[in-house]
Formats: sequence, structure tokens, C-alpha cells
Amino acid sequence: QLQVVESGGGLVQPGGSLRLSCAASGFTWQYYAIAWFRQAPGKEREAVSCISTSNNDTYYADSVKGRFTVHRANAKNIIHLQMNSLKPEDTAVYSCALGRDGCVNFYSWGQGTQVTVSS
Repeated sequence: QLQVVESGGGLVQPGGSLRLSCAASGFTWQYYAIAWFRQAPGKEREAVSCISTSNNDTYYADSVKGRFTVHRANAKNIIHLQMNSLKPEDTAVYSCALGRDGCVNFYSWGQGTQVTVSS
């Protein structure tokens, strides 16, 4: 059974940093993709970032380029989203999703973790 679990959200001041983690399990693919999405109250879900593990290709939304970095952890099947220079508009519930390599289709979604950027 495919499963992903997020962790690492919280409250941070503007300009601060947080690192989110996504632990994926239940698959037998050699390669996979993990995407991060976010949804703020009253707004549509936004794709934030994605990584394909076959070649470590990454994708970033324009709104987070230069501030967020997605990368593989040393531990197997864990992906981190390092978020720096956080802004109040980054406040949202962040969820990760697991799919086949290539960041196209996703088959398992996490419950989400709240990130609040506020002074």
C-alpha cells in the first residue's frame, strides 16, 4: 500500500527557515517522484516542487524559486523540502505526493502539515 507521511511544519517568523520531510513507503519501483503541494485558505492548491529520483531532476514554482530546495535525504525514501526566506504568503498546508518517476502522475497523498509564517 502506497503511503506518504509529512513532518516538519510549524510557526516561523518572516525570513526564517523550515525543513519539511516526506517519508514514502509501500512501493517497489526502482525510481519514483515526490511532489510538494500547498493550499492556503480560500485558494486553490498549488504545485510547489517536485523531484524525480532517477536523475534528481527538480521542478519549482516561480513563487518559491531561489528560496526552496527539494532534495533526497540520506535515509532511504525520504525527501526534504528546505524552505528559506519564508514570507507570510507561504502560509499554507503543505502536502507531499508519491508517484512514478517523472513528476507527472501521483498515486498517494499525505495528510499535510501546517506552515505558518507570521511575526
